[in-house]
Amino acid sequence: MASGQLEVERKFEAGPDVVLPDLTGVGGVAAVGDVVTHDLDATYWDTPDLRLARSRVTLRRRTGGTDAGWHLKLPTAAAGSRREVHAPLGVRRTQVPRAVTEPVTAVLRGVRPGPVATLRTTRQVTPLLDDGGRVLAEVAADTVTGTALAAEDGGAATTTTWREVEVELVEGDEALLDAVTAALADAGIRPSDVPSKLSRVLADRLAALTPAPVRPPAPAAEDGGRKKKGGKGKKGRRRDPDGPTAADVVLAALRTQTRALQTADIGVRTGDPEGVHDLRVACRRLRSILAAFRPVLDRTATDPVREELRWIGAQLSGARDGEVALEHLRAVVADQPVELVRGPVAARLRSTEVADVERGRKAATRALSDRRHLALLDSLDALLTDPPLAGAAGEPARAVLTDAIRRAGKRLTARTDEAREREAVDPGAHQEDTEHALHEARKAAKRVRYTAEVAAPVLGAPAEALVTCTKQVQDVLGEAQDTVVTRAWCLRLATAAVGAGEDTFTYGRLHGLEEARAEHADQAFWALEPGLRAAVRAAVKA
Repeated sequence: MASGQLEVERKFEAGPDVVLPDLTGVGGVAAVGDVVTHDLDATYWDTPDLRLARSRVTLRRRTGGTDAGWHLKLPTAAAGSRREVHAPLGVRRTQVPRAVTEPVTAVLRGVRPGPVATLRTTRQVTPLLDDGGRVLAEVAADTVTGTALAAEDGGAATTTTWREVEVELVEGDEALLDAVTAALADAGIRPSDVPSKLSRVLADRLAALTPAPVRPPAPAAEDGGRKKKGGKGKKGRRRDPDGPTAADVVLAALRTQTRALQTADIGVRTGDPEGVHDLRVACRRLRSILAAFRPVLDRTATDPVREELRWIGAQLSGARDGEVALEHLRAVVADQPVELVRGPVAARLRSTEVADVERGRKAATRALSDRRHLALLDSLDALLTDPPLAGAAGEPARAVLTDAIRRAGKRLTARTDEAREREAVDPGAHQEDTEHALHEARKAAKRVRYTAEVAAPVLGAPAEALVTCTKQVQDVLGEAQDTVVTRAWCLRLATAAVGAGEDTFTYGRLHGLEEARAEHADQAFWALEPGLRAAVRAAVKA
């Protein structure tokens, strides 16, 4: 049986002569406990292509210390933290427990891990205590001997020895970590650039597996291959051989979002309450990037991937939307005067939410277990390994990014104009049409936002301002769309209450409050809309 916890720690480099400073009085530390020494032996497991390590995942079997057993360390969306899954040592040294590998199903995808490295560590642990004797954090001074085992394709084992310091929170907070970090820096102990012991041991193999940057050929110059005056190439765009190409920027964005998708997948499998939301957002961003940059990546290869991303997002929609709607309605009920809450409304909302969350959890589990989902991850890897470059791939990034924002902005303008036309007609008589038009405008705003996020490192402040503006628009239109879902729940709940012979007054009141919320969000959008158009124009001119 596996168990899990969240680990928050920081690593530091420590030379052979480094001595830990006295941390008494630092960040609320009242006393420093006695040093305890542990001898730890660990075997690290991975696939031949080190896909766990490349995904910032470590899997080990460790003996010695207070937590001997199988350990799986997983990335999280929060910087500086990792989720750990533990399982007992068991009797089999050569078979990883299923409970430990299940969270990384999307990383392994059927490939069985084997031993890739061993670490022998002498650890001296110093507890940092508050004035009540609670352990706020533990400072571990490690002397490590790491051996990278020979790879399957040959080569020899290599051994490395070093010292490092780890500070791990127990009952302390980030402020304590910051204070301890500053105190260690004053003593000459600097934060480590190496994310883990394993990545240090396997550094050479990991470097060899890192794909080389894709450098597509520059666009052919006009006039028989000769550059025109002013050094301009295709379509008059100024060539910058040292600047990033469109492919450089787009592939970097795809790589970031593919990693986010994989991290979110792990989150869903380990019960992270934000896992489904994060996974859906990563799917949306990937779909948007692939659509916005079709001139850079051949759509005959990327459109099928977009469809699969749409599929997994749809499979997960029910696992999140109902939970958000019911949680909101419960909060609204809690704020109502007692005399306006008639019948067991809070209890019905709570029981409905519990049942809906369980249905969503099962739906998410089915979706992530589907071969189609794992095939999608293979397809994303293939896109990054051998990108299907299109004509604009080698062009200067700035020009291509600006074009992408312009196209996305035109789409947003068209959707916004359509929504305005719908509202000009009697909105009460065509409420569904108006809501649909605003929802389409929201999706178009997301496309602009995600395109601007890709462009921001190159275009700078104008793209960043556009991201901020579209996020505001997305929030208010998102609230309007949320009310569509909450109103539907009000009707469903009222129907169930009628069947149970309960008073339905409060559900009608909730429906009315949600209509008012929708109207407020609608007005907020139209107040933002002129600034949105201006932000698009400014980014296009960047």
